[in-house]
Amino acid sequence: MTETAIAAPSHRKVIIASSLGTVFEWYDFYLYGLLATIISAQFFSGVNDTTAFILALGAFAAGFAVRPFGALVFGRVGDLVGRKYTFLVTMGLMGLSTFAVGLLPSYTSIGVAAPLLLVGLRLLQGLALGGEYGGAAIYVAEHAPEGKRGFYTSFIQTTATLGLFAALLVVIGLRSWMGEEAFADWGWRVPFLLSAILLGVSLWIRLQLAESPVYQAMKEEGETSKAPLSEAFGRWGNLKWVLVALLGAVAGQAVVWYTGQFYALFYLEKVLKVDGGTANILIAIALAIGTPFFLVFGWLSDRIGRKPIIMSGLALAALTYFPLFGALTGAANPALADAQARAPVVVSTALDECSVQFDPIGKTAFDTNGCDIAKSALAKAGVPYTDGSLSDAPGLARVSIGTRTVHIRPGSGTDELTAALAEAGYPARADPARIDKPMVVAILTALVLLVTMVYGPIAALLVELFSARIRYTAMSLPYHIGNGWFGGFLPTIAFAMVAATGDIYAGLWYPVGVALLSLVVGLLFLPETFRRSVHHRTEDAN
Repeated sequence: MTETAIAAPSHRKVIIASSLGTVFEWYDFYLYGLLATIISAQFFSGVNDTTAFILALGAFAAGFAVRPFGALVFGRVGDLVGRKYTFLVTMGLMGLSTFAVGLLPSYTSIGVAAPLLLVGLRLLQGLALGGEYGGAAIYVAEHAPEGKRGFYTSFIQTTATLGLFAALLVVIGLRSWMGEEAFADWGWRVPFLLSAILLGVSLWIRLQLAESPVYQAMKEEGETSKAPLSEAFGRWGNLKWVLVALLGAVAGQAVVWYTGQFYALFYLEKVLKVDGGTANILIAIALAIGTPFFLVFGWLSDRIGRKPIIMSGLALAALTYFPLFGALTGAANPALADAQARAPVVVSTALDECSVQFDPIGKTAFDTNGCDIAKSALAKAGVPYTDGSLSDAPGLARVSIGTRTVHIRPGSGTDELTAALAEAGYPARADPARIDKPMVVAILTALVLLVTMVYGPIAALLVELFSARIRYTAMSLPYHIGNGWFGGFLPTIAFAMVAATGDIYAGLWYPVGVALLSLVVGLLFLPETFRRSVHHRTEDAN
């Protein structure tokens, strides 16, 4: 096949059409994450606040859980039928599922059926997204001239962030126009309902595209795979690269992506008590500053390779997450940082009396002993604490707040604890006047830049790693296991770790650990791919 044949379609049209459609799909998918705090109140109001938020994040993660299955289903279709028609189907499924979320009755209206229906729609969204990303990335890569695949596919890499950015703008605009009370009551539905319009625009854009030239040539020559699943995963020559891609690149990329964008947002809202509107605006500014660097690192990967950039991003993330989030606490809620430094909270109890502060079915009252009462109150107030020495009084919790000590036992209530926390300077909310907004934006931008390093070149790497016959199937599975499971479950796992330990930084051990795993595996086993052709059709190319 000649270079002329590959370059014949308008590259600009291919990039714009593929990217815009994918932006809209990410907009649909990430609306839920942005509105997790409100959704926890609307659909999980039958449990305590901490559990409700973790369950809301769990429903958010449910969409990620099924992404690998969507990758298997739609990846196979993409290798059997074609790139174009597969991502048309996934787009329709995503748009209709998102629209339906905006129509769901709340928990107060229909009880437990509400969260069950919500999770069902999230599962459909996850299946759709499992087939979307691979198709868009492959479609652009198979049109790109040699030496420019990193740059061309980096436009697809911007779509997840641009979709989040678009969702942020809609949410911020509606919150400002309606006011927080109306938005929390019913206005949150409007962004989901708008997806019907976006679906129509996206489908019209995608219908203008022709099939990928690489796939069309394989089809005409009768070289498409007849059994892409068994060929991709049943032969060690291909399966080993699936495992290397997952553990040596995508898993680490995923946790960096979700830490730098979603976990940072949740951390501002739930831990640092910054109001949702302000948190959204600060994240939006950081995304606007950082997003062009997807293109910068994609372009750079065409010159020095994909691997050095991705591995550097993983190493920097592992080294800087704890200091960056520590600085974020001081900038966004200085009163909390000051109180932690001046009057740290220590809970001392009898051995093995404390429960983990997580109740998935809403039946635990956390009131049978002083430890549970104290830790439940601290978790609800967003106050970090550590465990102290063991108490010799069963049922009693001794809570030290700086130099003051409060004793809590069953039936004693938490009024004295609340007063002591306020006296020590622990704030109920972040004071908007004291938020160092330039510093918060700078820290959030640094987190986004780490995202652009690991995510900008990865589409090109995955496309080049696998043969054209099984590319859609083979690259989609590790991508969606990595981003769907390692990344998608990150907010749920991280906040459960915070709730269990009382340490607001404990959740960071998860992304740091996964990033280090991918760094080691990637340095040892991941090949460099930036000089490979996308036309290879056998595993021998590896």
